[in-house]
Amino acid sequence: MKIKVAFFSRILWKRYLLFVSGISVFASLFFVAVNVPDEYKVLVLIGIALALFTSYVILWILANKTTSKKLNINGSPLEVKIGDIFEEGELRVINFNEYFDTVVDDKLIAKSSLNGRYIENHVTDVAVLDKAIADDTHLAEMKQNENSSRKSGKKIQYKLGSIHVADDYLLVAFSKFDKDNKAYLSMRDFINCLMTFWEEVDRVYSSKSVAVPLMGAGITRFKDAHVSEQELLELLIWSFKVSRVKVRHPAKVTIVIHESVKDKINFFELKG
Repeated sequence: MKIKVAFFSRILWKRYLLFVSGISVFASLFFVAVNVPDEYKVLVLIGIALALFTSYVILWILANKTTSKKLNINGSPLEVKIGDIFEEGELRVINFNEYFDTVVDDKLIAKSSLNGRYIENHVTDVAVLDKAIADDTHLAEMKQNENSSRKSGKKIQYKLGSIHVADDYLLVAFSKFDKDNKAYLSMRDFINCLMTFWEEVDRVYSSKSVAVPLMGAGITRFKDAHVSEQELLELLIWSFKVSRVKVRHPAKVTIVIHESVKDKINFFELKG
């Protein structure tokens, strides 16, 4: 078992005290109702103490085994869970770079990435997708620059967080690319991207449930910070909160955690 929740976690301790408060009432009634002989009272107290300690250990183990969390963010349902994003939600978010490149060659886009898997397995005609992106009138408004000196890939850069809707997928311009086509972000870029992203989701989701990957988990080059998967998740939840996007039941937002990083996420202590 991967230890993610500290043994003396403040949140775990608070929940345990709520549990103990109910047990203490029962124990008090037991001692009043049952006349325990004096010679057995110490043994009974030791038994209760052992039972309480054992129950705490069980709660701690269960907390470390928690693999999902349901939250309420400003009245909007949000769930964090382990899964495959291609099997979650009605709309699925796929991260692209700022150019919306579509060439899967392990140079521009890695075949093993979420982006690469989407293009190779869920796009029937890449040329049609490229044209739809180029003709997207909303994306035209989100154009930032045209990099004519770029040797491979597309030339037009879009604002980070911009979304192109492709059937049941929300393609988002998420990462910057350097001259060697390596993805990178600064923390300022990341925060601004998330805020624009939620505005875009609010524009297009149309009361459908949205599945979002752990955005930023594939970026190894944060220019100005070392950010853990847990911190990325907490930032993603925080950005949803401050964005004030309203998602009404039965629609919900699901943040989908890939199996490969589940041991790095403390689901139990996530807060809304």
